[in-house]
Amino acid sequence: MTQSIINTKIQPFNATVYHNGDFRDISEQDLLGKWSIVMFYPADFTFVCPTELGDLADHYEQLQKMGVEVYSVSTDTHFTHKAWHDTSETIQKIQFPMIGDPTGRISRNFGVYIEDDGLALRGTFVINPEGEIKVAEIHDLGIGRSASELVRKVQAAQYVAEHDGEVCPAKWQPGEETLSPSLDLVGKI
Repeated sequence: MTQSIINTKIQPFNATVYHNGDFRDISEQDLLGKWSIVMFYPADFTFVCPTELGDLADHYEQLQKMGVEVYSVSTDTHFTHKAWHDTSETIQKIQFPMIGDPTGRISRNFGVYIEDDGLALRGTFVINPEGEIKVAEIHDLGIGRSASELVRKVQAAQYVAEHDGEVCPAKWQPGEETLSPSLDLVGKI
């Protein structure tokens, strides 16, 4: 039986990112102390991937205002990320770090590595400041994701973290009512 990745700590890794025209080293330690999104995608220079990354780039400023850093990850190298960034108008919008995972270690750590292909599934993970995974979403390669729904999930995760004993119902948006689970609510929702 497979254990869920939810509420587990991110595993150690070391990698190189392409970010704002430069290369720099990164490890799991860089994700601690703030909310983070780690978004895996199969490969640079493909079809669905740039639509997802462009959508996420369009929401990056909002996520930054929420105290969230975004990291995109594929099994390409950081050099390939730079080449893609230099040649694609969509990818040029990206201001968040693009992690190269050519060994697949990070992808394996998050359970999204496709061994036979050397690629990652479309996996999105929301990580709290303590390094615990609070949201995990994994898609097949042909199914693109929505950054606006991801923003809503981060807002809900942050709300729950700040309001002990409250939970967010389906389609919850900031400012809407939440629930306080109790025996009195059983069978009344």
